Amino acid sequence: MASTTGVAVDYDELAVLKFLALDGALRGEVKVSCTNLADRLDASTQTASRRLQALEEAGYVERDLVSDGQWVAVTEDGERALKRQYEDYRRIFEDRQDLALRGTVTSGMGEGRHYISLSGYTEQFEERLGYTPFPGTLNVELGDQSRRERSAMETLDGVPIDEWEDEERTYGSATCYSARVETGDGETYDTVHVIVPDRTHHDETQLELIAPDKLREALDLADGDEVTVHVEDR
Repeated sequence: MASTTGVAVDYDELAVLKFLALDGALRGEVKVSCTNLADRLDASTQTASRRLQALEEAGYVERDLVSDGQWVAVTEDGERALKRQYEDYRRIFEDRQDLALRGTVTSGMGEGRHYISLSGYTEQFEERLGYTPFPGTLNVELGDQSRRERSAMETLDGVPIDEWEDEERTYGSATCYSARVETGDGETYDTVHVIVPDRTHHDETQLELIAPDKLREALDLADGDEVTVHVEDR
């Protein structure tokens, strides 16, 4: 599994990350002894130390070395890695057919219209999604429960949109997840994708949706209207 720093970690390192979280490292720094950690891993002290170092290099933990051990805290990237593992197990045991994220329609900053219309993106949308999106996005502000469940989307198969460049700048990559939108009245629109920029940090409280039509008009939506976005494996 590659981190946002580009450093790959394997399941052995993720096991260490789980132990740290169980000890409270998601809430703040915890004191860690490589000897005690090695006993829990049934490994050598050197191995435990290497795995902690690998987690630090991947950006999953922050460490402060002291004379009798080290203080370790799990970072936001580390928490996201654990959530991906958690959602994998939820999919195994709960057998969910789709991911239902609920929220309310909200106005965006208007940036979606500009970026969606750029030729480097539209050509990929046409080829990989099968349609040219309406120039703009529908923004959905997620409720508290759906914000916690949003990370499950990363376990689904998405459609990659590659980065590209023109004479002035480079435009980042993104991932599109197949979805359908359901209004509070039960009306649905099926040909929808959630678009997520592949950058280190993005707003996880909102979803940006693209579709062939202007969703506000197609579903007669206004700011504050409640919708459910059903995200599915493609």
